[in-house]
Amino acid sequence: MPKRSKPRPTAVREPVQVYLAPDDSSLLASLAGSAGLSKAEVLRRGLRSFAREQGGGGPMLRFLDEGAQGQWPFGVAARHDDVLAESYRDAPGTARKRR
Repeated sequence: MPKRSKPRPTAVREPVQVYLAPDDSSLLASLAGSAGLSKAEVLRRGLRSFAREQGGGGPMLRFLDEGAQGQWPFGVAARHDDVLAESYRDAPGTARKRR
């Protein structure tokens, strides 16, 4: 029986080109090396961190941050869809659509 290869992830990624000053480029390389991450991953994490600082992280990032701090709502395992929907409804600037 032939072996099946694992399906490739279907995540869509968009390439972005960024020009950095030499000192920023060195800092990026240093951070990536010391953390054992790719430069792209360091930039992704920095982007998410900046979004949280600006209050634009979105409901999903807030939900994950709360979970990382051990603040999971009661019964989240059984009601995860409802809990996530509530976090979107309660997000600042989120208007509820009326039908």
